[in-house]
Amino acid sequence: MRKSTRITSTLFLITIYYGFFLFLFAVVWEFFPGFTSYLPIGGIDGLLAGGTDIFQPVDIVAEHSAMFLNAARLSIAMVGVAVLIVPVSWVYFITTSQRQVDQSLAQTIVVLPFVVAGIAVIVQNNVALAFSLAGVVAAVGFRFRLSEPAHALYIFSAIAIGLGAGISALGISAVISVTFVAVNLTLWRLDYGARLNSPFFSFLTGRDHDDDL
Repeated sequence: MRKSTRITSTLFLITIYYGFFLFLFAVVWEFFPGFTSYLPIGGIDGLLAGGTDIFQPVDIVAEHSAMFLNAARLSIAMVGVAVLIVPVSWVYFITTSQRQVDQSLAQTIVVLPFVVAGIAVIVQNNVALAFSLAGVVAAVGFRFRLSEPAHALYIFSAIAIGLGAGISALGISAVISVTFVAVNLTLWRLDYGARLNSPFFSFLTGRDHDDDL
């Protein structure tokens, strides 16, 4: 299959995918207004409103209503993570130049944002837990190595999506997911940086068409 045909059908499928869930969100927002209080949105506004004293010790004794609300928001955030991370994993399958995909990486891309979202809920507003988490990540991180530097982009994207969902900023996670998918597919379609002897890069870099690359 030609790349131009493949990218057209892929973009159409992914656009339909995002559009369906956007429509579903709009329906919920319109016909179930009471449900909107459970949606994991507005997290950034809450952080900014907290000012510089946002980090406070975790209050162990919490009201049951607040606990239920947080649990409901986290559950919905996890659903949102599932919706947003799937197209990111598709991009990895589509654009990889390897004959066989790294199954471990593919599964990590999908699972990682769920873990990050949960950790963000646990750690938020608590400096001690945040530093403890940093120590755990540093201890585990050196054991995990990527075969290609470009694969780190998928890890960072998964972390960003999970973090946004965990702080009730699912809208930001959605923007990250859509932007990551669109940019990566565009660069893959254009073979960006593959040939420095193309007319544009020859003009940009001053190389001749017959230069050895």
